[in-house]
Amino acid sequence: MPRPTRADLAAAHHRTIPDVIAPDLAVLFCGINPGLYSAFTGHHFARPGNRFWPALHRSGFTPRQLSPDEQDLLPTFGLGVTNLVARATARADELTADELTTGGARLRDLVAEHTPKALAVVGVTAYRTAFGAPKASIGEQHETFGPVRVWVLPNPSGLNAHYQLDSLAEEFRKLRLAITHPGTTNPHS
Repeated sequence: MPRPTRADLAAAHHRTIPDVIAPDLAVLFCGINPGLYSAFTGHHFARPGNRFWPALHRSGFTPRQLSPDEQDLLPTFGLGVTNLVARATARADELTADELTTGGARLRDLVAEHTPKALAVVGVTAYRTAFGAPKASIGEQHETFGPVRVWVLPNPSGLNAHYQLDSLAEEFRKLRLAITHPGTTNPHS
């Protein structure tokens, strides 16, 4: 697919991307909202420089690094992806607190319907707002959504300078190990 022009990106504003979801997932990953590049392509985490796909592979969730246009393969690995807010924006800070809270309620319903083993929200600030959890930190949360364990992972955007790829993949790996080793308990309890 050719790189989008400025006009292409402007036209992608407010577009949505369908969820990639199936029954019996190990992990449902939840982004904040699609960026314009992702909305243009129709693929989650599609912007060059986004580290979601490399982190999935380096953490052991996938046997090779998938590209965004292979997102439909995720359920074969027990994985899915959705967003807190469906509409695309240039930056996540364009979203309102009300949109994030509404998205959090929709996410709870989605999780109740599909019951993955774990929900992983990528972006601690968005999680705090969406779920009224101002002290939430990276890692497994005290709160569960029914039987579903809830994790917060660092935002994989290339703009997140706090986490380089290796440390980002390590946080993803901790989640993978926790769900593949059922005796693992919440480190925050």
